[in-house]
Parts: sequence; C-alpha cells; structure tokens
Amino acid sequence: MPEEEQLRVVGGGGGGAEEGAEEAAVRSPRARRKEKSALASRSASVTSRYSRRRRLPPRKIPPLPIPHPRPLQPPPPPPSGSSPPMVNFGKKLMADQIPEWKGYYINYKLMKKKVKQYGQQVQQGEKDRRRVLKDFSKMLDDQIEKIVLFLLEQQGALASRIEKLGKQRAILAEQPDISAIAELREAYREVGLDLIKLLKFVDLNATGIRKILKKFDKRFGYRFTDYYVTSRSNHPYSQLQQVFKHVGVGAVVGALSRNLADLQERQGSYLSIYDQPSTALKDPIIDMINSSVDKLTRSTNFLRFLGQHALIVGEESPSTAEEEEIEDQKYHFMSLMLNLVNTFLYMVNTYIIVPTADDYSVSLGAASTVCGVVIGSMAVAQIFSSVYFSAWSNKSYFRPLIFSSIVLFLGNVCYAMAYDMKSLTVLIIGRLLCGMGSARAVNRRYISDCVPARIRMQASAGFVSASALGMACGPALAGLLQWKFKIYMVTFNQSTLPGWVMAVAWLLYLVWLWISFKEPNRATEVNGTQQNPASVQRADIEQLENGLAQPLLRDSSKKDEDDDEEVDDSEEGTHDSRKPATSIGSAYRLLTPSVKVQLLIYFMLKYAMEILLSESSVITNHYFNWNTSAVAIFLAILGLTVLPVNAVVGTYISNMFEDRQLLMVSQITLLVGIIFSFKITSTYSVVQYVVSALVTFVSAEVLEGVNLSLLSSVMSSRLSRGTYNGGLLSTEAGTLARVVADCTITAAGYLGIGKLLNVTLLPSLVICAASIASTFLTYNSLF
Repeated sequence: MPEEEQLRVVGGGGGGAEEGAEEAAVRSPRARRKEKSALASRSASVTSRYSRRRRLPPRKIPPLPIPHPRPLQPPPPPPSGSSPPMVNFGKKLMADQIPEWKGYYINYKLMKKKVKQYGQQVQQGEKDRRRVLKDFSKMLDDQIEKIVLFLLEQQGALASRIEKLGKQRAILAEQPDISAIAELREAYREVGLDLIKLLKFVDLNATGIRKILKKFDKRFGYRFTDYYVTSRSNHPYSQLQQVFKHVGVGAVVGALSRNLADLQERQGSYLSIYDQPSTALKDPIIDMINSSVDKLTRSTNFLRFLGQHALIVGEESPSTAEEEEIEDQKYHFMSLMLNLVNTFLYMVNTYIIVPTADDYSVSLGAASTVCGVVIGSMAVAQIFSSVYFSAWSNKSYFRPLIFSSIVLFLGNVCYAMAYDMKSLTVLIIGRLLCGMGSARAVNRRYISDCVPARIRMQASAGFVSASALGMACGPALAGLLQWKFKIYMVTFNQSTLPGWVMAVAWLLYLVWLWISFKEPNRATEVNGTQQNPASVQRADIEQLENGLAQPLLRDSSKKDEDDDEEVDDSEEGTHDSRKPATSIGSAYRLLTPSVKVQLLIYFMLKYAMEILLSESSVITNHYFNWNTSAVAIFLAILGLTVLPVNAVVGTYISNMFEDRQLLMVSQITLLVGIIFSFKITSTYSVVQYVVSALVTFVSAEVLEGVNLSLLSSVMSSRLSRGTYNGGLLSTEAGTLARVVADCTITAAGYLGIGKLLNVTLLPSLVICAASIASTFLTYNSLF
C-alpha cells in the first residue's frame, strides 16, 4: 500500500495526510525512517486491537427453552399403574420469573385458589353462576391490566434506548470510529437481551392466562374461554390483544434487527480489504429474538374466529413440520375443486325446481300445494343419506362422490320423464333419488381432513360461497329455461328442462370426477377404521393422558397441581370421555342445554326459510299473478344477498358485538319479518311481501352464520369427529326443518290457497318465539 494511503487510513483525513507527506519530504532520511516506523507500529497496534476485538467470541446468552414439536408417532404409553410425568405450571412460573419483575406477573397461585373457592361456593349454593362469572372476569381483567401496563412501560423504555442508540449511529456515520462502532453494537445486543427477557415475560403470562381459563372451564364444565377471549379481543380498547397478539413488540424487534444489520453491513467501509469477511454473518442475537418471537406466536395462537360457519374449522393445535408435510401430501387441488363443484351443483339441483314445482304438480293432476311434497321429498331422503355418506367418508371420498353423481343423474332423469309418463309417483321418486345423492357430508369431511390447515379457512369459505351461489343460480337458471319443444316422444318445457339440464350436468361432472379426483392416502388403520396420521397422533396422546380426568366440581381435599401438566391443551379428559359418539342416541346424550337451544334455533331458521322459498311460487301467483320468470328473479335476488350479508357480518359486525348478542338481535329481526309477512288486511301488496321476505331471509342468513359459530363453540369435543359429529347433527336438524315445512305447505293447501300464507307462517311465529325465549334462558352459557 502507498505511504499516502496508509496515512489516510490511519490519520482519518486526506488533508492531514498531505501535510504529513510535505513535512516528511523536507526532513532528514533518518527522521523520516523513524517517523515511518512509529506510524507503522501505531497502525499495527490499532489493527491488532480491532482484530482481537472482532475475534472475541460472541457473548454467551442462555437460550430460551423452546418446546420441541410433538413427534408424529408418540412414545408408547407408560406401564399400567403409572402416570405420565407432569410439570407444575405454578412452580415453573416461579422458577422462570425475572426477580425484579416479580410483582408484574400473573398471580397464578391466587387465581387457582379463587377458581377452587368458586367451585366450592357454587357447589354449596353460596354463589350463583352469573356472580362467579362476573367476579372471575373482573379479577382476570385486573391481572391482564397489570401485565399490559408493565409491558407497555418496558416497550417504551426499549424504544427510548433504541432511539438514543440511533442518534449515536447517525453521528458515527458522519465520523466513523472503530471502537465506538463495536461499543454501539454491544449496546444494541444489550437491548436485544432485554427484549428477549420481555418476550419471555409475555410468553409466561400468556401461558398462565390460557391455563387458568382452561382450569376454570374444566372445573365448571363450560366454555368460558371462548366468551372471555372473544369479548376482550374484539373490544376497541382491548388489553388482551397486547398479550396474545404482542402488539408493539414487533416494532421493537424490527427496529433492533434493522439497526444491527445496518451496523453489520457498514463495518466493511471502515476496514481494509484484507479484514473484510467474505460473507457477512448474521448477529446471533437476531436469531435468538426471532426464535423467541416464533415461540411466543405458537404459544398464543389458540384462537379461531373464522371458518366456523360451515362447522368445518374448529380448534386445532399448531401443526408440526412433519404434520404439515403429511397434509401437503394428502392435499390435491383438483379434488378440492371437485368437492366444491359438487356442493354448488347440489344446491342448484335443490332450488332449480322451486319456481316451477307448482305448475309441474298441476300438470300431473295434483294441487299446486303438492309442490311442498315434491320439494320436500329431496330433504326427506337427505336425512338418511347424510348418515351413510358420513360413515362412508371414514373409508373413502372417491366412491361416495361417484355414487352420489350416479344417483343424482338417475334422479333428475326420473324427474324429467315423469311429465311424459303422467306419473306423480315417478316425479317424487326422482326427487327422493336426488336426496339420496346428497354428498354434503363428504364435502365437509374432505375439507376438514384433507386440506392443509393453512388454507382450510379459505376452503371452508369456498364451501359456504359455493352453497350460496348454487342457491342463487338454481332459481335464476329455472327462469331461463322457458322453451317448449319435443324430441321424438320426450317433452322439453319449463317443468322438465330443469331435470334434463341437471342430468347432463351430473353426467359431465361424473366424467370429470372419474378422470381428475385423487383419493388421499389413508396410511394408518386403528380398530379397523382408517384414520389420517394426525388423528392417530391425537389418539395416542389421549392414551398417554388416560387417568387425568377430574369430576366437574372436584372435592376440595384433592390437590389441584395435576391440572398444570404440560400437555396439549386441546386434549381433555380420559380416553373414554374423548371417544366420538357411536350413534344418534349417544350423540344426543352429549348435548347440553345450550347446544339444544342452538339446534332449535337452526331448526327454526331453516323452517322459516323453507316456508318462504317453497311457497313463493304459489303465493306470488295467487296474490300478484307472477309468472315463472318473475318468481325466478325474485328468488335469485334473495340468494345473491347471502355472500354480501355474510361478508358484512364476518368483517365488521362480528368485531363490534358478541355472537350471542347478534344471535338475539337476528332472532328478533326474523320474528319482525315473519309478523310483517302475515296477511292481516283485505289487501296484500307486493311491497309488503318483498320487504318482509327480504327481512326474513337476510335475518335468517345472519342467524345461520352466528348460530353455527356458537354451536361449534359450545358443542362437546366428542362431537367434532366420527360419523355422528356436530356437522351431521346440524345438517339433520336443518333437513328435518325443511321436511316439516314442506309437509306443512302441502297440508295447509287443503284449507285453500287463500289461507295458505297465514297458516304456514303461524308455526314459524311460534317456533321463533320459543327459540327467543330459550335463548334468553340460556344466554349466560352461550360462549
């Protein structure tokens, strides 16, 4: 390196180096050699000192205890008579606390003592349930407020330190100094260590909140957690969000990471090319911070607010990398699309005949009100088909879908041929066959079991959207099929064309299904029933947890420490208490009063909707002389309101109100719509009918989404799997409501068309009033 360059590097400025060179030129050679030797010695000393500084091993920072992912195949259960090892969370909390922050942690010991005390008071009748909920909520609110205020204070302190260090970094950018840069990096690392301490603080408190809520649920036997977290998280001034979403911590992490990375990049500007490392290494503190953030995210990610509309997405434990890989292997996009298309076509098939069913019945020599039987016969068959399709989906998805397509093809052909055969019996048989082909249970099960968790929410939304779109397209398509012609001896008109069109659609779908569907792998078999690996893992863990169950309100003499074991929170109770229901009777016995109320509400809303839709062609023709096209447009408009209404409710309204509040309001609105639909005066206007129908239909749609969301929360976990699951029960309740409604229309027809409207609305009014009263009585248990 030239002498001037060495002087420039060491001296730190160009002007000073030039002056030094001029002075060196006029001095004696001996003086110049002596000065050059001194400068070289000083340069070597600085370089050596910096090299030693750079070569210092990084400060050892004790790693945070990050839990290992659950293995795909758990270890064998312990020998009989022994219990699995447990870790008392209260002791763990005390051991892991930062001493100087001791007063700001959740007082888990006090909370656990209070839960035990509440249990004794309720058992002895000293306190009622409502008072216990209020007191416990207030105490937990106070604990969370203490945690959050301290968390915000520490975040502010860290942010202030980072801001001051940022000012120092800006000064060093103008006037670089190697030793000052190294000291600045050490200061940033100190902030990083304090940030890791704060993340651990949040993690411990979040775990404590989750465990005390679980303990409360386990002791009192209901899902208080869902209510508490939902109501606190959705509040505009939510303190719980600070804990579970670690709001603000991300900004501190980002600022710290960016500044450390910037210093790492800048170091090359101040060293010679021989000292510049070929690859810039990431500061270890950044990896530690990222690991802590990931751990905190995993420990607090136990809430699910979406996807419950279709009773597909429920509570899930975080997936390990191995489980995600298995899910990816099972996932096949085209198979998912085929399931969604099946859902869409079935809903089209259900509603495409509604505008013309009364005319078809009259053409076969029956009364127009027989359309209720024609429409409802499909629902009758669906009551039985849902059960065997649900059981069949335990073993295969492809074969049930093939069977469904064939049966629906034959059913639609029979429906269309009944006109030329002049047979009402063939017409009803055709609709029964269509109902026997209902594979909605398979569609739900496929999404639940074979779609990866990361996109299951979107798939569930697709299921709901496909159903809504089919509901709107069915009547609209019927309005377009207004031709009349004959080919040989086969008649094609507005009554038969829906059957022929759907027969062709199902035939094309069958070909597509045969070519493109891929049956997912079912690698493991348990007790003769094929299960996916995740299910086997859950079953094995349940065996490991055998013997951990406690009575609903346990005796006070028993110790509570056994509730603090470090096991998956989604697993509760003994192996026997976690087995799925094996029959309709056993499933019914698992229904709590709040679940029964939710099923009653579901029955009521489906009944009201079926009355509105099925008798629309008869009512509008009698009072307003509407033709098939007008009825089809009206029904299509009703169907098109489904997606916008669900979007508004899911995006905005559900974030402002509790589900149970929406449940009550939507029931009252539905009741108003039903009352407004009655023909009280001598005249009945189009405006009254259309407005009341819109109010009734939209209220029922809102109610359905909220109802199914609540139902998935209050329903027993034993009803989340197996043949007789919660989805099947809700489907059966809704289908039974449709059958009763369609039979009511046909029976009321014998009283005359003029009385049909009021007679069919009366049961809707009574059932709706009963459901409102039941909701009021069980309101405090609807979490």
